[in-house]
Amino acid sequence: MHFFAYKNKRFYAEGVSIEKIAKEVGTPVYVYSKKTLLRHYKAFSSAFSAVPHLVCYSVKANSNLAILKTFAGQGSGFDIVSGGELFRALKAGADARKIVYSGVGKRSDEIEYAIKSNILMFNVESMEEMAVIDAIAGRLKKKAAIAIRVNPDVDPKTHPYISTGLKKNKFGIETEAAIRGYVYAKNNFKNVMPIGVDCHIGSQITEISPFVAALKKTRELVLTLKGLGIDVRYLDMGGGLGITYDKEIPPHPTRYGEAVIEGTKRLGVTLIFEPGRVMVGNAGALVTSVLYTKKSGAKNFIVVDAGMNDLARPSLYGSYHAIKPARENNAEEITADVVGPICESGDFLAKDRLVKDIEAGEVLAVMSAGAYGFSMSSNYNSRPRAAEVMVDGAGFYTIRKRETFKDLINGEVVAVPTKKRAKTVKR
Repeated sequence: MHFFAYKNKRFYAEGVSIEKIAKEVGTPVYVYSKKTLLRHYKAFSSAFSAVPHLVCYSVKANSNLAILKTFAGQGSGFDIVSGGELFRALKAGADARKIVYSGVGKRSDEIEYAIKSNILMFNVESMEEMAVIDAIAGRLKKKAAIAIRVNPDVDPKTHPYISTGLKKNKFGIETEAAIRGYVYAKNNFKNVMPIGVDCHIGSQITEISPFVAALKKTRELVLTLKGLGIDVRYLDMGGGLGITYDKEIPPHPTRYGEAVIEGTKRLGVTLIFEPGRVMVGNAGALVTSVLYTKKSGAKNFIVVDAGMNDLARPSLYGSYHAIKPARENNAEEITADVVGPICESGDFLAKDRLVKDIEAGEVLAVMSAGAYGFSMSSNYNSRPRAAEVMVDGAGFYTIRKRETFKDLINGEVVAVPTKKRAKTVKR
C-alpha cells in the first residue's frame, strides 16, 4: 500500500498536493512518500521476524542518499553492485558490516575499497573473481568473506531482461561447479572465507513458486556444503519480489516469508534478502507537465516534459505505469500516446492509453516510478536530470536539486592544441 491518493479531486502524496510540488519545484520531478518507504521496509522485515535475518536494500533500485538514510535508520543493510554504490551507502550512514557486494564485473579498485571498508561479504560470480579477491585481501593482510552466487536454472517468469537465474543468463555459477569452487576455496585460498550461499533468480517476480523452486535446490546445496565442512552461516536469497504496476497481484511479503521460513527450517543460517523494487517502486511517482496535445491522423498524442531519459522503463521494457492527472475532471476519455520531448520514436511513457482528455499546462503523475526511475535516468539530448522531492506528512523537501545546463558540461574540457606535449594527470 502507498500513500498517493485523491482528496477533493486533487492528487496528493501524503498531505501534499502534486500540483503544489510542481508549482514550487517545477517539472519533471520525482516525488517520494517517506511514509510509504517506512511501511514497506517494516512489512518486509517483519515477515521474517521469527528467524535470524538481514534486509539489505538493493541500492541500484534508487540510490538517493535521503532514501538510503531512511532505510539505514531502520537498521537496514545494503546490497551494492559498484564502488559508487558503496560510497553512497557509507555516506548515508550504513553499517559496513551489513553490506553485501554483488555484481558480475567488480573492478580491482572497487574490491579493495570494499575490503578496506570491512563489508559483510562478496557475492562471487566466478572463480577468476574469487582469485582476484584472494590476492587483494592478501596484499591488504585481511580476510575477505565470500558467498558464491549459484545459478539454480529456475525460470522466474518475468521479463527476459530482468531474469537472472537461468543457465543462459550471465549471472552466477551452476551448482556442481559451485560445489567444486567452495572446496577449492577452502583448500587453496588463504585470504577468502566461504561463509554463505547466494541465489538471485530475477526481478519483478509475482508468483511464489519460482522462489520455492530455487530455495529447494539451494537448501540441498547448503546441506551438501555443510557435509563437506564448509561453514555456511548465511543464505542470501536475493531480491525480486514484484509490485503492482497495472493488474499484477504479487504475493504479500508475509506469504513470501512463510514460504522461505518453511523451506529453510533447521538449516542453521541467517537469511539475507536484497529487496529493491518492492521497497521503493510504489513509493515514488514522476510528476510531469503537459506541453502540447496533437492529433496525427487517427492518433492522439499528449506531449509532456518528461521523457525516456527521465524514465527509461516504458521504452526499455514496454513497462506499464499508471498515469494520474493532478486534478480529477469530467472530460471525455480518449485513447492517446503519452510521449516525451526526446528525438526517438521509442520515447513514450504510455501507448494507446485510455485517459481523460488533457490540455496543455496540466500536471500528471506517472505512478510506480520509485524503482529504476531516477537511478536509470540520463542526460540524453543534453537534458538536465529531474529534481527529487521527499514528502513527509504535510511537508516536503528537495533531496536532489534539478540539474542546470552548467551541470551538463561539468568535467568536460575543450582541448587547446599547443606545441608542448600535454601533461598526463594521474588519478
